[in-house]
Amino acid sequence: MKKLGLFIILFSLGVSIQAQNKKWTLRECVEHALENNISVKQSELDKELAEIEKSDAFGNFLPSLNGSASNSWNTGLTQNITTGVLENQTSRNSSYSVTLGVNIFQGLRNHRVYQRAKLSQLASDYGLSKMKDDISLFVANSYLQVLTNKANLEVLQSQNKVTQEQIQRTMDLVDAGVLPRGDLLEIQATDATEKQNIAVNENAVKISLLSLAQLLLIEDYENFDIEDEGYEIIDDGITAKNISEIIASAKENRSEIKIAETNLELAVKDFQISKSTYMPTLNAFINYNTRESDRASGIETIIDPNDPVTLSDTPIGVVGSSGESVFGYEPNILGLRELDALPFTEQLYLNDGVSYGFQLNVPIFNGFSTRNGVKRSKVNIKRQEFLLEQARLDLESTVYQAYVDAKGAYKSFEAAQKALESQELAYQYAKDRYDVGLTNAFDFSQSKVRYDNTKIEANRAKYDYIFKLKVLELYFGIPAAELKF
Repeated sequence: MKKLGLFIILFSLGVSIQAQNKKWTLRECVEHALENNISVKQSELDKELAEIEKSDAFGNFLPSLNGSASNSWNTGLTQNITTGVLENQTSRNSSYSVTLGVNIFQGLRNHRVYQRAKLSQLASDYGLSKMKDDISLFVANSYLQVLTNKANLEVLQSQNKVTQEQIQRTMDLVDAGVLPRGDLLEIQATDATEKQNIAVNENAVKISLLSLAQLLLIEDYENFDIEDEGYEIIDDGITAKNISEIIASAKENRSEIKIAETNLELAVKDFQISKSTYMPTLNAFINYNTRESDRASGIETIIDPNDPVTLSDTPIGVVGSSGESVFGYEPNILGLRELDALPFTEQLYLNDGVSYGFQLNVPIFNGFSTRNGVKRSKVNIKRQEFLLEQARLDLESTVYQAYVDAKGAYKSFEAAQKALESQELAYQYAKDRYDVGLTNAFDFSQSKVRYDNTKIEANRAKYDYIFKLKVLELYFGIPAAELKF
């Protein structure tokens, strides 16, 4: 058991160390951002709302079925429904009904509302796609910024090692009397400057990593790190394409244009919906209702059981031959009494009824609201047409700018590589001269600074070109998840 417990502890410790040493690749960062970014989640909620709106629109075609029930008490001077006499009483009444309604004609409104809901769902899909593209580029830019800072830090650390070696060698030569002490001080000053720059760049790396971790919503940003190897320039021929071909592909595939086109279709559909208010509407209904009360179901006469009949005081006729009055018998009524209320279910059965019919509504005049609503819809169509045209112009300008930026970044990258090669030769030449005492420490230090700055500029140009190249590929229609780095 002790060995098993020790094994579990060691295994857990190994997993923890492995998790802390995990380095995120660019693809992992993009995928994580698309799953967890708040803006993406909000766009996904918009998509869910569009699906609900579509379900609502479909429900307009279905009949409506509604039930109602009420139970009320009346207290005070009210008419007795049995005797018709006003009495101070408390009565209870309940009623129940079920109504089925069907829209027969609404000026094609339901059909157009359903079409609009489908367009709205399509617009939300395009919006989500655009949001994912924007987040992917944002993550890629932040990621490449970390790579740039790390590469610059590596350059400074590598060159400082050379400076440390030069300090030791210069110190030996100064002690031997070969070089003046001023050369040692110059090299030591260079070392101090380089260490200061290293500290600044270490801070830049931490800040860029923190920004990327916050973008990815990663809480353990202290242990967050990225994979900083294997990112080279991969051009699948996008820069060799004609700018008109890239612009045409962007207009066909980019979500910005599709969103603007869908918004125009929505405006047209809103115009059609507003026009349907000019049309009459026809509805059909059927209603079943019943009621129940706690009041008496009627009045019953009370007859004397001992003397059920009595001779009437009023004659019922006259004998024709003698003129004698004829009297009859009538019930011997002692009084009246109210009957108890009928059972609940029996009242529901006896008091039920059905009503059905049609309802036609014809708009005649409503204070210009219908006409003004149609006019507003027409204005909105024109607005969306302008926005669509503006979106096309903006996209064309943006793509052209991205194309020029990619071309310029490539030229800058080539120039930086050539400058690095030349500066590396110059630095090596200065180092060799310094090693044999043909140049002083100040000149060697200046050559080394120029070489360091050239390597840093080469790193910046490399990752800047990678990013701008991927932006151009994205505009050409390559999905963000399929971009190669």
